[in-house]
Amino acid sequence: MNEETHSRSAVLGLQHLLAMYAGSILVPIMISGALNYSAEQLTYLISTDIFMCGVATFFQLQLRKHFGVGLPVVLGCAFQSVAPLSIIGANQGSAYMFGALIASGIYVMVIAGIFSKIAAFFPPVVTGSVITTIGLTLIPVAMGNMGDNIDSPTAQSMILALITIAIVLAVNIFAKGFLKSIAILIGLIGGTVIAAFMGLVNTSAVVEAPLVHVPQPFYFGMPKFEITSIVMMCIIATVSMVESTGVYLALADLTGDKIDSQRLRNGYRAEGFAVLLGGIFNTFPYTGFSQNVGLVRISGIKTRRPIYYTALFLVILGLLPKFGAMAQMIPSPVLGGAMIVLFGMVALQGIQMLHQVDFEHNEHNFIIAAVSIACGVGFNGTNLFDSLPTTLQMFLTNGIVIATLLAVVLNLVLNGKTQTK
Repeated sequence: MNEETHSRSAVLGLQHLLAMYAGSILVPIMISGALNYSAEQLTYLISTDIFMCGVATFFQLQLRKHFGVGLPVVLGCAFQSVAPLSIIGANQGSAYMFGALIASGIYVMVIAGIFSKIAAFFPPVVTGSVITTIGLTLIPVAMGNMGDNIDSPTAQSMILALITIAIVLAVNIFAKGFLKSIAILIGLIGGTVIAAFMGLVNTSAVVEAPLVHVPQPFYFGMPKFEITSIVMMCIIATVSMVESTGVYLALADLTGDKIDSQRLRNGYRAEGFAVLLGGIFNTFPYTGFSQNVGLVRISGIKTRRPIYYTALFLVILGLLPKFGAMAQMIPSPVLGGAMIVLFGMVALQGIQMLHQVDFEHNEHNFIIAAVSIACGVGFNGTNLFDSLPTTLQMFLTNGIVIATLLAVVLNLVLNGKTQTK
């Protein structure tokens, strides 16, 4: 009986891994693309990122006095980190990017105890506006990939991207349960298989990747620290904490497990420590993945055991670089096709949050949502601030940071800190 339970948990753990895998590999692929990393560096990034997702998930599964939220939560790379890390890396270099990550991890651990007071500044009108902005600002990245990131995309790229979108949509429409939860991953695999028949798949990264590797601290060099990049990543870390809070509360409701402010604090601490380790091992920030909440609901298995298997599988895969290198086989148009659906879904999550907001009786909420989303999307990557110093440009051209600051400040000014809807 015990063996059956463990085997079932292992199968469900593998399903959880597949549900979060596509989202987790996209973050290093997008950041490395923006910073022109080599194939070898990207293989390291993806493999180490998968490894650290497992480690971060293991930390969060703990239910200790000062550490871990103790819920069946899977941690993966935070999409909101893509734009700011790309900006920091492009303007200041990788050393400052990972330095800012280390600082933001420490920041999360330090403020974990008082975040319940800060959470009042993030009602649905703020979180909905920010999550919507995250999705909308990433869509141009998806469009670039659909066109193979060249000035004059070919018809071949367009067709491949559209086929990938069609596969993802077909799975979403016709599949149910677990298969539906991995629609993006199926789209990536299906699109890559079709691309292989078109002669567009390059396997050299897999051939050249070593069989085994161990993540190295400071692989890209010793970290460097600069105040603007640190402030940016601390704002992003705060957004991630708000997002994780929603995941924790949803899982607590699903499992019937009462969660108090102390367990939330311990969850934030574990997440902060994972981000700190991410900076040291040169990977990226982590946050609770909402995709896996849906899988807990579908499966009906509400214990932590399957997630322990997920963490174990992630660690093992992270030690095998050839698995990480396989992600490099995916052609850009296929990535772009999957991304366009995924980031559209992220934006829609934000819009769903805004449905909780009282727009009918409080017109201030219209102003908060409209201005923060418009400025977040409009300022993202704009050349409007080219005459300003580089550090200010980095800050002002980050749409997610701008949307967060505007939404928090406008809500505070127009609604007051006690407003929750």
